[in-house]
Amino acid sequence: MSSQAQVLFTGGLFVLTYAMIMTEKIHRTVVALAGAVIVILAGILSQEKAVEYIDFNTIGLLIGMMVIVGITRHTGVFEYMAVVAARLSKGEPVAIMISLATITAVTSAFLDNVTTVLLIVPVTFAIARELKLNVIPFLIAEVVASNIGGTATLIGDPPNIMIGSATGLGFMDFVINLAPVIVVIHIATMIWLKLLYRKQLITQDELKKKITDMDAGAQIKDMKLLKKCLFAIGVTILGFGLHQYLHLESATVALSGAALLLLITRDEPDHALGAVEWPVIFFFAGLFIIVGALQEVGIIEAIAKKSLELTGGAVVPTGLLILWLSAIASAFVDNIPFVATMIPLIQDMGRLGGITDLNPLWWSLSLGACLGGNGTLIGASANVVVAGMSEKRGVVITFIHFTKVAFPMMLMSIVISMGYLLLFFLK
Repeated sequence: MSSQAQVLFTGGLFVLTYAMIMTEKIHRTVVALAGAVIVILAGILSQEKAVEYIDFNTIGLLIGMMVIVGITRHTGVFEYMAVVAARLSKGEPVAIMISLATITAVTSAFLDNVTTVLLIVPVTFAIARELKLNVIPFLIAEVVASNIGGTATLIGDPPNIMIGSATGLGFMDFVINLAPVIVVIHIATMIWLKLLYRKQLITQDELKKKITDMDAGAQIKDMKLLKKCLFAIGVTILGFGLHQYLHLESATVALSGAALLLLITRDEPDHALGAVEWPVIFFFAGLFIIVGALQEVGIIEAIAKKSLELTGGAVVPTGLLILWLSAIASAFVDNIPFVATMIPLIQDMGRLGGITDLNPLWWSLSLGACLGGNGTLIGASANVVVAGMSEKRGVVITFIHFTKVAFPMMLMSIVISMGYLLLFFLK
């Protein structure tokens, strides 16, 4: 196959793969693996070269954190936190909505946001049922908060994991550079939601009392296991804070935390590894190979050159282009394949444009991709998961309703991010 034919074949395959992921007619893991296999069979990449393009740091980090969360979820600690928040809010619906959303945001900064919403949503339904209120405002608040909170750290959202692994940026780099603006965005979003839903979230005093009478302690299912999990999570988070200074990859920290937890709990490996979302892992592997093929045939470099012509290679317009492109694209397509494509593109833009400090561009990509997922119901995995859980319980969150509420908030968060980037990074 000639080089020109390879470019056309690989580009066409990538577009087809992306389109099939968007339509969700076939599971995205199957699509990604099929695309990866076709790339190898067509001779674009050898099997050895394809394996080299898989980012095993990202894979290891995901597996380690999934094992930790999988064991911890059996303790009931997440349900406990939700009930405590509801009681401290004294049964006031708006205060409960903000409290549950804030817990979701903070938890999503340190654990996978899909897992966080899986654990918090059932309790949310129980609380809304006791208050005899529409549960949708609570669910939308939690979904939005999960994506906002996940933006604050290296391990909070898959795009950040991928960026950190590709660039060497560490846990504290993300916290120091992104957490301040994320706090501002979360507060602004909660104010927005309070103003939006304040007239709908009104209930009777006797129903509020039912909430304050709920027994938070009853939510803890295994106190002994909880203590072990908290110890292992504490050690793991400490490891993330120090991993750059110890010259350890983030995957090493996560897998060490998982191994420690398995050792002290004596949990069966079958059970622990059953908590790993293997379809997600293989989706990433297939995706890395497909994007590797784009790099191999020179498509990524060609796009980088065109982008530099558009922005003149200046940091400010390049950063703003990445921020807004990432946000709008991530609202309508899965942000994981988008970020997988953008990472080598930004690296090539830096190399070709002579940009010595790429960090402002990485923060632009992270904020755009993670926050952009709040734009529509299909923008992020957590959105889809909550919609599915809600539908099973007889409550339908429509695409139009979610978009009407969430898209303006997403735009607000990107405007705040733009101001923050211009003030501190894009100069």
